[in-house]
Amino acid sequence: MIRHICMFKLKNREDLPAVRDRAESLRSIPQIRAFRLVENDPRTPESNYDFSLILDFDSVDALNAYSVCPTHVAFGSFLTPLRELRACIDYEF
Repeated sequence: MIRHICMFKLKNREDLPAVRDRAESLRSIPQIRAFRLVENDPRTPESNYDFSLILDFDSVDALNAYSVCPTHVAFGSFLTPLRELRACIDYEF
């Protein structure tokens, strides 16, 4: 299994509800075995990332298929102008 964790810092935290709603579209991608969207606790430092997507895949091939899926590409196009920072890690577990 491959776990894909992407963290995002938004330019404007007020965009988070719209981003959360749009991220739900990713659930329809068949390669995703587990989907979690977590938000930073507002009581923690503002320098923290705002939210993270934690996705599990059966293999690196499945992760690669996800990355070019039209639903994922559309989400990325929506999110890119709204985000300040992105950090990502993929690991086998």
